[in-house]
Parts: sequence; C-alpha cells; structure tokens
Amino acid sequence: MSLSALQPIPPEVVNLADFEAHAMARVDAQAWAYLSGGAADELTLRANRSAWDAIKLQPRVLRALGGGHTRVPLLGRELAHPILLAPIAYQQLVHADGELASAYAAAAQGAGMVLSAQSSVDMGAVAAAFAQEPQAGPLWFQLYWRDDRAFMRELLQRVEAAGYQALVLTVDAPVHGARDRERRAGFQLPPHIRAVNLGGVKQALQLQAGQSALFDGLMPRAATWNEIDWLRAHSRLPLLLKGVSHVDDGREALRRGVAGLIVSNHGGRTLDTLPASAELLPPLRAALGEDATLLVDGGIRRGTDVLKAIALGADAVLLGRPYMHALATAGAHGVAHALRLLRDELEIAMALCGCKTLADAGPHLLWSAHK
Repeated sequence: MSLSALQPIPPEVVNLADFEAHAMARVDAQAWAYLSGGAADELTLRANRSAWDAIKLQPRVLRALGGGHTRVPLLGRELAHPILLAPIAYQQLVHADGELASAYAAAAQGAGMVLSAQSSVDMGAVAAAFAQEPQAGPLWFQLYWRDDRAFMRELLQRVEAAGYQALVLTVDAPVHGARDRERRAGFQLPPHIRAVNLGGVKQALQLQAGQSALFDGLMPRAATWNEIDWLRAHSRLPLLLKGVSHVDDGREALRRGVAGLIVSNHGGRTLDTLPASAELLPPLRAALGEDATLLVDGGIRRGTDVLKAIALGADAVLLGRPYMHALATAGAHGVAHALRLLRDELEIAMALCGCKTLADAGPHLLWSAHK
C-alpha cells in the first residue's frame, strides 16, 4: 500500500481546531457521528476540553532558556517530544490512506503512535513506515481482550514479529457506551473497511430464558486482573493499561508489573459523567508516585494543554480526534502539520513560562489563588 499524492494544507489552518471544519466537509455524516460523538449526553466529552481551558498557567520570567528542548524519557528511551497519536479505529473512514498516513506523519515528526487493534490497515505496513524513519517515536499496539486465547497468543506473536515495542490494553470499554449521536446517524462500517488485523472465533452467546445478554453473555468473557497476568506471561513486550481512573486500580496494575497507565476516559465515548482526564491525572500521580509511567489523553488541542498535562504529572500525552480532522483534511501532510503545530505551540508555551526543559514543569507552574 502506498500513500496518495501530497495534499495541500488550507492556508487558513493555523491551529488544530482549524482542521475540524475542513474535515466535516470531507467526511460523510454517519462517519462524522462515529468519530465525533460521545456517550449519552456527552458531558464527559465536553468536560475533557473545558477542564484544560480552566487550568491557568503562572509563568516565571527572566530565566536563562538557551539550549532548551522538549525531550522526555519514556519507558527507557528518549523522545524528541511528549506527543503520541492515540489509538483510533478504522481511520480509512476519513481518508483512503488511513493509519498508514498517520504512521508516516508521526514517524516524520518524531512522534509516537499507538495503533488500534481495529486498524483498517495491516499492522506490518504501519510498522514498516516507522522503520524507515530512524528518528521516529515509539510504536505501540493497542488491544481489546478477546476471549479466544489461541487467537490472542497468535496476535501477540504477530505484534512482536512486526516490531511493535509495547502493548496497550484498553480496560475501560468491556461494552460500548450508549452513543446516542452515533445511533441516531445509523452508523455502520462500509463493506470495504474492516479490522484487518483481527480474527479468531467469537462463540455465540448461550443464554437461558431471562438471562441478560450483557451480564450473563458478554461480561463473563471480559478481561479481569487474571487476563493482565496472562498477557504479561505470553508477551515479552511491556504492557500499559489504558482507561484506569481509580487510584486503587492504578496501584493494583503496578503491583502486577504493568509498565504504565494511560489516564483516559475513552474520549467521553464509554461512561458519561466521568471526570475529565485533566481531573483524573493528579490523584493518580499523587497515589502512584514519581516513578510510575503515566500518560494522558482526552481534549488535548493546544501546546499549553500539553504543558499543563506535564505540570499535572503526565510523562507524555496522546492526541486523539484532532489528528483525525487533520487526516481527513490533507492525509499524511495534514497529520504531520498538526503534530508540528502542537510541538511549536508547546515550545512557545515553555519559553513564555520560563521552562527550559519539561523537567521544569510541575504544579508550581499552575496558577492557584491559594498559593
């Protein structure tokens, strides 16, 4: 699979939000509802964005900032900057190049990428795109648990063989959220788009009269802490959990040898009325200590958001819907441009806050009237 011809960036696009209107004009209404919608009343979806807006920065001035940089350590390697692409399924819904375009863009910009298990492009093609760029960030593979252990073993072997460097198990979505906007639009995957890396056998539900399809059918097949142990035993790759929000779950994950957590509410797509990611992050950092690896996603749109996330305790951030808007607008060129804009904004925010490196960013950087 090769990329489409280079597409121009609309001249009026000067920040990530500017991509959205162009994307909406290029994506059909059903796919747009799937991409943009959240669960139920979308309170968490909106809160993710408003929470970052509500946090205020308190800069320091007259500091020597020459030689500053955005580099950060993450799982034993140094990244050029703390921005990764979050796992998003079926990216060919918005552009024919799909995940391959996102991969080339991320690799070119030194960003990491987490490939969704529900990718519409083969995992090997994505890994090959990353392998061509020696300065690329980390490449991780996101999983949903499948109650077919033979298939899971085979999938883990394929992921390792393709060159992925970590596994990310999504743990906050054992069932779909009640996504009203998506249901109203009647979203269905087009016949030509599918999760090409998945397979295995889904056993039919065997329910008795009066049993719940959810609690008696699906939930017995969902992952538990036992499956975390199983994944660690059957793969040499570090395992991160995505969607942990409670400090007790965070402690249990670390006790079982999990390499890190992605603090996330699934972009507001699963359980509505969850706190915003920016609110979930500080208590987890406080409870788990400085050495725990924590990433965060949900609502990141600006370089100031990235700096605030680091100040709240994140080691890195994941960008979600905005890079889909950029992909829909201009393919690989659009995603690369979005990443460059976000990194440039991060550098500006650091300079204006008196941060030479991201190690200088901590709670002291955030405004509080009670300081």
